[in-house]
Amino acid sequence: MTALEHIIRQQIAANGPMSVADYMSLCLGHPEYGYYITRDPLGKGGDFTTAPEISQMFGEIIGLWLAQAWTDRGSPSPFILAELGPGRGTLMADILRATGKVKGFTEAANLWLVETSPALRQKQWEALSAHQPQWADALADVPDGPLFLIANEFIDALPIRQFMIQDGALCERVIGLQDDALTFGLTPPLSTREGVPEGAADGAIYETCPAGRAAATQIGERLAKDGGAALLIDYGYAVAKASGDTLQAVKDHAYADVLGAPGLADLTAHVDFLALAKAAEDAGAVSWGVRPQGPLLEWLGIRLRAAMLAKSQPEQRETVEAALERLTAPDAMGTLFKALALTGDEIPPAGFAEDVGI
Repeated sequence: MTALEHIIRQQIAANGPMSVADYMSLCLGHPEYGYYITRDPLGKGGDFTTAPEISQMFGEIIGLWLAQAWTDRGSPSPFILAELGPGRGTLMADILRATGKVKGFTEAANLWLVETSPALRQKQWEALSAHQPQWADALADVPDGPLFLIANEFIDALPIRQFMIQDGALCERVIGLQDDALTFGLTPPLSTREGVPEGAADGAIYETCPAGRAAATQIGERLAKDGGAALLIDYGYAVAKASGDTLQAVKDHAYADVLGAPGLADLTAHVDFLALAKAAEDAGAVSWGVRPQGPLLEWLGIRLRAAMLAKSQPEQRETVEAALERLTAPDAMGTLFKALALTGDEIPPAGFAEDVGI
């Protein structure tokens, strides 16, 4: 039994079963034993790998997207360059290297990293110290000013709530104890259906992410007030709410039992991009829709960048080609991962105008 599981069992014994959201919050963010508080989870020695760790091309293309958005808005100086959940700082390092060739961009940028993990903050300092990063625990703590923001695989790790239809009624899925083991259960029927469609089948599970909607609301408010642009990239869906249990645990680059080792595995769920877009729009931002990662990166020029890298480093050609395939192919990250663009104005961001054909 992990130290965190002992704490979770004590809380359940004292207060009754806890929501999936509370369980995720403890597993990922407990101040002493939380998954993201205690470790660097990335790379071969960690539990999973993100797009920036696969290839520098990803961050370079995203950096040029941000630089174009900044230029299109009159190159405000100074401005806030922010990342939510910056990992090891790899993505931002690639962004800043690529944008270093854009006149005035890095000089005008005040770099803010929204990160709560002491272990990851140290990694970020090692990667970005030359750019004098500043840290915040939440976007609300980042100073005012034109905002150009990237969030890659950030929303998927925010706590979700799960609901299930049972005998035609809506119940919330919770985690309790049975036969001395953590197990899923259900609350009594709720008085509200939480937006679940009428006629939903018994046994169907629906998920909501209040923390994700709150983050999108904050971003939308900032963009509406101060101007700028944001790009949110994650895995998930961009269709009307569908049922399904997407909560998953990952450890050592393989799926694991969600309840098996609290605090020692990553927990994530698929992102509802339409809910994020609506929350940002309701807060005053402009949503430019959702694009699959693969086609968007292709439109932004990643294949040309790959050709340039392969030409300059012929010994790395196979590695570059494999990374390109992994980032863009429909059966890899190209379709499952998606991007939502938000702005504080009506200027279309690169790759999101209606006529780009992606």
